[in-house]
Amino acid sequence: MSHPIRPRKRFGQNFLHDPAVLGRIVAAIGPRADDTMIEIGPGLGALTGPLLQRLEHLEVVEIDRDLVAALRQMAPPERLTIHNADALHFDFAARAPAAGGLRIVGNLPYNISTPLLFHLLGQAAAIRDMHFLLQKEVVERMVAEPGSKRYGRLTVMLGARAQARQLFTVGPGAFRPAPKVDSALVRIEPLAEPLVPPSLEGSFRKVVNQAFSNRRKTVRRALTGILDPAAIEAAGIDGGHRPEQLAIRDFLALARAAQSTANPAVAKPDPAADALPTRGDAFEPGGTTVEQP
Repeated sequence: MSHPIRPRKRFGQNFLHDPAVLGRIVAAIGPRADDTMIEIGPGLGALTGPLLQRLEHLEVVEIDRDLVAALRQMAPPERLTIHNADALHFDFAARAPAAGGLRIVGNLPYNISTPLLFHLLGQAAAIRDMHFLLQKEVVERMVAEPGSKRYGRLTVMLGARAQARQLFTVGPGAFRPAPKVDSALVRIEPLAEPLVPPSLEGSFRKVVNQAFSNRRKTVRRALTGILDPAAIEAAGIDGGHRPEQLAIRDFLALARAAQSTANPAVAKPDPAADALPTRGDAFEPGGTTVEQP
């Protein structure tokens, strides 16, 4: 879509323009005509156009009013529904079909990618899959294996609810203006049943957060105040390991142990259940802030 709109830094706008990359993204998504799909942050419509060629109807969520005006030129309302809204507060589940699940795609701003992801996973029952372009380093954290340097809070909290797969890397030149880092396309599919039951969500979150806030310590030292060394060993976990060496099932075992202590500070549900921090070793890529395409 040709339009004299300049990218806005406050919205983290880097517009995707490379036709070859757009073709690979659409092929990876594999849209079917009757899919119910929502695109987050369509920008100038570079991905919107190819998706409309495959879909009978597409919905988009765009916060920038100037871009909304331009997007209206792309297709009539019966084919393109535009929501001028903040995706962090948008009710995606309300747009889902009765059957088949909602499909979500988009180029997510780096500065909101983690809270937005968990906002979406809070509505996972309505979602079939998600395809996002994100900073490559963030995607590597999503798909990391236990024992690797990338493995952290994001890996564990995401893996408890969904399966993520890195599909391919996209270089800076595919965007205008070009970001300073590589991006990657990731496919995220919510699990049919989350690994953590609702009754354990509060203690699981506290255990994971505290463990990775002290990731250079051993587990027995990292969880001081939540579990004593004997309780950690009784849960079947080697307290001499470091947090990044534990699998999701290990954190689940520790959460059960923490819950059984009947410590109100641990067992009390967190009112900000899905509002994971956006700073810290597993959330702030390389300690830098980067504008996301």
